[in-house]
Amino acid sequence: MAIEPILELDHALAAESPDDLPAPTLTLRLMPGDLALVEARSAAAAGWLADLCCGIVPLAEGTARFLGRDWAAMPDDYAAALRGRIGRVFASGGWVGFADTATNILLPQLHHSRAPQEELREAAMHLACAFGLPGLPLEQPRDLAPIDLARAACVRAFLGDPALLLLESPLQQGQFEELLPPLLSALADARQRGAAAIWLTRSDLVWSDHSVPANHRLRLRERGLIAARAAA
Repeated sequence: MAIEPILELDHALAAESPDDLPAPTLTLRLMPGDLALVEARSAAAAGWLADLCCGIVPLAEGTARFLGRDWAAMPDDYAAALRGRIGRVFASGGWVGFADTATNILLPQLHHSRAPQEELREAAMHLACAFGLPGLPLEQPRDLAPIDLARAACVRAFLGDPALLLLESPLQQGQFEELLPPLLSALADARQRGAAAIWLTRSDLVWSDHSVPANHRLRLRERGLIAARAAA
């Protein structure tokens, strides 16, 4: 039986652009275990690409498929449920301000899965320790140190064994180098079980670090996603 791509963008032209530049036409095929390191021109462009991969940005032409399903052809409730298979680190925000960080971490899986809460909490505790936290943070996100908030964002993204990981500057533009070893370890485990990942960055430090084991190195430009060796 043929192996199905996790994510496939086939000449996907968005109906809207993240900035004043024309929207690029995107072609990308991620198989299980693939990691694409993508240099984005701005935080807005990185978030826009992540949204497009999640089926949130409407397309004028082409298709965006996740696990073989065309986002545009799915009913809204089905698409919302399928997004539960995606783990995402947002470049900024993405936190529910009135809830503590532990609740924020658990909420996506409590909403999208039927796993018992205690099982999810145990898995989240394990991830929290792996990323350098002493446990699940009980403070509200705004009260956490920036490095601990970055760790918590990774815990939330990896919880629930997602099929696709979208990581928007998880090291906060290279500020938190100490987060790199546990992040690479978590990525290796996820890829081993068949997940695919896109790591979006604007950091030269991350882009030039060949310990990041990406099998696709791409630059997001007006012409689309350009292989690094051919990018200007």
